[in-house]
Amino acid sequence: MTTRIVDLEIEAPKSEAAARAEVATRGRPGTPTGEPLDRPVGYGFSNYATVFGKDPTQVPPKPLGPDEVGRQFEALIADMDQASIEYGFLVGMANSEIGEIHRKHPNRFKMFALLDPMDGMRAVRELERLVREDGANGFRVTSLSNCLPASDRRYYPLYAKCVELGIPVKIYSTMNYANDRPYDLGHPRHLDQIAIDFPELKIMAGLGGWPWVADMVGLLSRHPNLYCDTSAHRPRYFAKPGSGWEMLLQFGNTRLQDKIMIGLSRYLFNCPFDDLVSEYRQLPLKEKVLEKWFYHNAKKFFEEPSLY
Repeated sequence: MTTRIVDLEIEAPKSEAAARAEVATRGRPGTPTGEPLDRPVGYGFSNYATVFGKDPTQVPPKPLGPDEVGRQFEALIADMDQASIEYGFLVGMANSEIGEIHRKHPNRFKMFALLDPMDGMRAVRELERLVREDGANGFRVTSLSNCLPASDRRYYPLYAKCVELGIPVKIYSTMNYANDRPYDLGHPRHLDQIAIDFPELKIMAGLGGWPWVADMVGLLSRHPNLYCDTSAHRPRYFAKPGSGWEMLLQFGNTRLQDKIMIGLSRYLFNCPFDDLVSEYRQLPLKEKVLEKWFYHNAKKFFEEPSLY
């Protein structure tokens, strides 16, 4: 009499599809399954289109060729000159482009390297190479993309290298609308632990901390090397009652006037630099404070040594 058997693990013959799935599932932690299903329309990052009134099914534009990229850079710099923008913090480029952009357009852009903390010491060595060889101006953390809050210990070797190199870090610090991940990945509370553990590290809290503006104001008062910027927000709404920005304007006009920098984010609003500059000038800010927001605080952040 034959004993019946249930074999709980039998390897299937390896098809091409199975081989691809195996490579995917053996990737770094957080890699999705080998054959992920398409997301529902408007889900995840596409939800930004729903929130901001755009077509969530719109096809992204095709990448530009080198000649067109060059022409657009020249047009951008001409627009910057027209608006008296000395230099700008550039986003949307690859690490491999940092050196070339610096060589072609010296002193016009500050660029921070974006590296994966899961790469450990390889990422640390690459950050140093990008700074020393390609002129990277700092390190950028975007928990929105990798779902690792900025206070996660896996970033700490990179923060330590930033202190050693004397470069700042920009940390995504605001609520996100990608509804397939936690909304508070960029909560300002993560800045507190980093500033405690690395008091010499100069930190730019990107996007101002909304809707946790009170937390941001408290942390800016608490940590000498913590600054914030106003990127990705239309300036005309900062002074609107009920917008949630009241405390930033109040304290940014007084005791925190040396801690706030402006991010115009023109690409989000499809309007000239001059229009956004004009909207800032209409805010209830003292003229000397506005000049600090526009220029002097950024010069201090990028060009003066840490307070420690």
